[in-house]
Amino acid sequence: MYEYLEGQVVERSAARLVLAVGGVGYELSIPIGSSFAASSATTRVWTHLVVREDAHFLCGFPDRETRDLFRLLISVRGVGPTMGLAILSGLSREPLLAAVAEGDAATLTRIRGVGKKTAEQILLDMRDKAQKLRAQTVSRAGAAAPATEVDDAIQALVSIGYSEKEARKSVERAAQKVDVRNLELLVRAALGS
Repeated sequence: MYEYLEGQVVERSAARLVLAVGGVGYELSIPIGSSFAASSATTRVWTHLVVREDAHFLCGFPDRETRDLFRLLISVRGVGPTMGLAILSGLSREPLLAAVAEGDAATLTRIRGVGKKTAEQILLDMRDKAQKLRAQTVSRAGAAAPATEVDDAIQALVSIGYSEKEARKSVERAAQKVDVRNLELLVRAALGS
């Protein structure tokens, strides 16, 4: 319903933000550690509206990618908006995507409120989606290459004996150095890193 709000941050606490937009103060629940500060500058906050029987509330995020990751989290069975915010408070976007893509349940269970079963459900439901989001991030960092080139390079390394984790790290390092739209060049650079 609301894509984002733009206004001045008038109040900020660890997990709450008040944004003044056109004379209306919107209260937003935010992940702890989000990069919002009270200022007179106009701030854009990406939002998600949560509708419950007893309440409606807005969640706010510093960027679209984090908001979209939140939406993926709350699509997991057993993860609601409160837990989704807690997860994003415990792990920022990139470490969370890495933990999910690598199947690292131990990292997820270190977050308060996330038990072993919930962590396993997150890994099960989000693994493929997390790998695509990570590939898109690497692609944007490296001249906006199609995610398929990055994925293909990772699969090439896996096919010759690299673990998924090693292959991903090598390709991510290589993507910073070479044109990621050239698969052959990307794989050669990854093998050399």
